[in-house]
Amino acid sequence: MLIGEVARRSGVSARMLRHYDALGLVRPTGRTRGGYREYRPADIRRIFHVESLRSLGLSLREIGRALDDPGFTPAALVGDLIRKTEERLKQEQELLERLRAVDAAESAGWRDVLRIVELLNGLGSESAARRQQAVLAPAADVPMPAELLGEAVLTESDLNVAGALRWALARTGRDGAASVASGLRSDDVDIRRRAVLALAELPGDDVTKALTDALADADATLRRYAALALGARGVTRAVPALVGVVVEGPNDVEAAELLGAMAGDPQWADRILSALVGELASPTADSAMRMRLTQALAEMPGTSALDTLRQLTHDDNRAVAMLATALVNKLI
Repeated sequence: MLIGEVARRSGVSARMLRHYDALGLVRPTGRTRGGYREYRPADIRRIFHVESLRSLGLSLREIGRALDDPGFTPAALVGDLIRKTEERLKQEQELLERLRAVDAAESAGWRDVLRIVELLNGLGSESAARRQQAVLAPAADVPMPAELLGEAVLTESDLNVAGALRWALARTGRDGAASVASGLRSDDVDIRRRAVLALAELPGDDVTKALTDALADADATLRRYAALALGARGVTRAVPALVGVVVEGPNDVEAAELLGAMAGDPQWADRILSALVGELASPTADSAMRMRLTQALAEMPGTSALDTLRQLTHDDNRAVAMLATALVNKLI
């Protein structure tokens, strides 16, 4: 076949076929009676081989080597192609995420777009100080994209940068709640913890529900974070977990203050007091635990815990008795 017909049937342009010929990659080996060069079946098969290898990302030089070297083994070359393709896909995914972040921010103009790109560059820095600066130095009239902040707070391991991200996210209102709440479904406990800490600073009933669901998490630290956040919202479902925080510590002082505030509701006062007294009576209550529980009793409103504290002034544990005596004197 002549070059025009080969081009039509193979889908390879005549210009590219001439380029292959010039490189010595695919040369027509036949001749017509009129002296024109023509492609024989073996030449056409080689064209399809070239196109197949091009589809894998090989260069024309690599293709020539693969087709002409009988001892050529593709393993190393294919492995290199895999690495290059993975890197290219990573770069493309990063670009896609940037474009989505810009689109989600509904930028009003190029100034907004540039601000978001600047934030993305800052958050991608290896320097924690640079990441923190990117969050804390926004233009006054350019809104911070909540979804982007929400995603960043889930992956940030530096405590200072994480705090800055939570602060910036809280300023956006509840817009970033959905992206943050998705972190509660992660298999990585650190991501789940970051999600709870961020949600604790966001408003909304959906956030409260997510925090309430987190009380059932397998991780004790995460449950403690969720209980404290819910207690600050006055959510009484957190009462058992808050009593548990007093029992176990840390954050027992904060938990006791929250329980005291919720005990201001007469409907809950007796329940909370009974829960604390019940833990005091537990055979597993060691000295440190009893001290925390005794201190928590002092947070109950009015004199509701006075009788219990008076009984504790005669406790076998001298430290508990002394603390109870001091608290009784303070209450009366």
